[in-house]
Amino acid sequence: MEIIIQLISILIAGILCFFVRDTRYICYILAVCIIVLFIISLIFRRLQEKRLDEVICYLTKLQDRLDLPDIEKHNEGRLGILQSEIYKLVVRLSEQSNTAIRHKEYLARMLSDISHQIKTPLTSITIMTELLENPELSEEKRMEFIEKIDWQVNRITWLIRNLLTLSQLEADMLKLKKEEVSVKELLQKACQPFELMAEVKNITLTVAADEEMKIICDFHWTVEAVSNIVKNCVEHTPSGGSVVVSADQNNFATNIHIVDDGEGISREHLAHIFERFYKGGNASANSVGIGLAMSRQIIMQQNGIIRVTSELGQGTAFLIKMYSEVEL
Repeated sequence: MEIIIQLISILIAGILCFFVRDTRYICYILAVCIIVLFIISLIFRRLQEKRLDEVICYLTKLQDRLDLPDIEKHNEGRLGILQSEIYKLVVRLSEQSNTAIRHKEYLARMLSDISHQIKTPLTSITIMTELLENPELSEEKRMEFIEKIDWQVNRITWLIRNLLTLSQLEADMLKLKKEEVSVKELLQKACQPFELMAEVKNITLTVAADEEMKIICDFHWTVEAVSNIVKNCVEHTPSGGSVVVSADQNNFATNIHIVDDGEGISREHLAHIFERFYKGGNASANSVGIGLAMSRQIIMQQNGIIRVTSELGQGTAFLIKMYSEVEL
């Protein structure tokens, strides 16, 4: 802009000199033009320095992590574009930094949770290992301690594997497959591990679903999600009760119902049962409190939701709603 004004001034001076024949006037005109150009240069230089000072102040605020300046207050022109691009870059870096901090905090919580959960079994293993060093220990007791140590090691392995899986799900790092599977086959596979448990407890475990019903999901992990809920229902249903696993489907979603007529869940615990490590008042001694949390994450990862309704002494009903994907 400064150069354009200078060129226009020179052009005007040249035109005036062309029409003015008196040499003295020509000198006056040139002197005035030089003075005007000098003043204009000083003004523009001052304006440029002021705008550069604003950019420097802007960068200082960003560097000092103060409040981000309002993007609407940016200068116009090339410096305004520069400020806008810097703003976008800093916002992006700030978001990445906040994400990294959240991941770091999440990792710290996970390590703390794992440490807390394995502390008790590790203490038990240490005590039993020390007892095994006693040469006077009977062979019967020795075998009993070995079996208990083996059980505790398996429990720690299971716990760590599931906690890592849950952390991957929560961090959206576990990629689930999309495949067409039979809903009935999925439900039967999820209930299979608990058929013997149900038979021993004299519980009727029923699966009801149309043979032709299909769903798009990750078969393995969806079976895991449904299994955790079925296990919870079987464990909290008394002898003579029933657990019914069924499904229905419409144009919008596939609905999986898991209903028992067991103990039920009190209202104070109902809102927290999908939280990690949460154990309700009627939880078993071996419960860790990650099964339902894992189920919820698996379903949510696949465009689904889990709902639960329950009344004490009247049973519990879980609803898994897997929404159909719409092709655009």
